[in-house]
Amino acid sequence: MIPEEKARRIIDEKLCQAGWVIQDMNRLNLAVSLGVAVREFPTSTGEVDYALFIDGEPAGVVEAKREEAGQSITRCRDSVWKIRP
Repeated sequence: MIPEEKARRIIDEKLCQAGWVIQDMNRLNLAVSLGVAVREFPTSTGEVDYALFIDGEPAGVVEAKREEAGQSITRCRDSVWKIRP
């Protein structure tokens, strides 16, 4: 398994555990759930690994980094990261 695949599996698992529905761009449906994480979402500055949407509105992004870079989370607000009631 290449590092990108490993990182995606870990991120997918953590997002799912927090209540996010994960989608690819080619099957985008922001109405499917309160919280939707879209893989490889295009932006004006290039693709982000995951774009996070809450109730159809953009709420944040997740960028995968190499394991040796460690974890770094910038929080916009608590509701962005965990959407389960």
